[in-house]
Amino acid sequence: MAENVIFYFSGTGNCLDIARNIAKGIGGADLVRIKKGMTTTDVTSAKKVGFVFPCYGGGAPEDVLKYAKQIKVSPSAYTFGVTSCAAYKGTGLSRLNKIIPLKYWSVITHHCSCIWLFPHNLMMPRLSVGEAEARSKDLARIIANDIMAGKTKRRPGLNIFNAIENAGFSKILQKKAGEFEVNDNCIACGQCASICPRGNIKIENNKAVIGTDCTQCLGCLQYCPRNAISIGDVSTKREHYHNPHVKAAELAQGAEHIG
Repeated sequence: MAENVIFYFSGTGNCLDIARNIAKGIGGADLVRIKKGMTTTDVTSAKKVGFVFPCYGGGAPEDVLKYAKQIKVSPSAYTFGVTSCAAYKGTGLSRLNKIIPLKYWSVITHHCSCIWLFPHNLMMPRLSVGEAEARSKDLARIIANDIMAGKTKRRPGLNIFNAIENAGFSKILQKKAGEFEVNDNCIACGQCASICPRGNIKIENNKAVIGTDCTQCLGCLQYCPRNAISIGDVSTKREHYHNPHVKAAELAQGAEHIG
């Protein structure tokens, strides 16, 4: 195992791209995707351990907090967390900090991937995809420099508004999980099944079948090469988005080393 390990949760590639850029700036790292069946949980030999994940409804994806409870980190390790969000970081870092104390917190705003909630170009500040990618890379470099310098960052208290928002978001996700549709454009390529972090998608009778155990990463929808997957009419009308630097196959592999 490398001296540096970064756990990331990503459905449309933004957080993997951020994790890669941070890894490059800290001299390399093992990158581990947070997903069902994740086998890398004991990282007590790592000197730096980080977490990169998106803001979901004012908080962290459920799986980030669930699997964080299984991860073993050395008390002497330098720990950090980075949230990617469209506008505000929410409660995710605060809740993660209660499970694994973080020495450094930061946030990078990026294009929205929750297509049924907002169009992907909703972000603060408003930027094109190319501009957002360049900004994300620059901010990741600054974060990496801070990490290498061993900096700590002030940790704001739990935002009550975000906490209330996040408490109700899980019910919305449960409802949305039942709204997926797969149209006749599907070619049963299996890409959606391979990238689903919960193994919630199967190929049956030459067509993708999406179950209800969904965390709403929306990687299946955003990466579908035939735009065969939708979640309500709004997702059909809006332009789809995934990080241009991250391929679906790279998400599917679930782990990589950045030297």
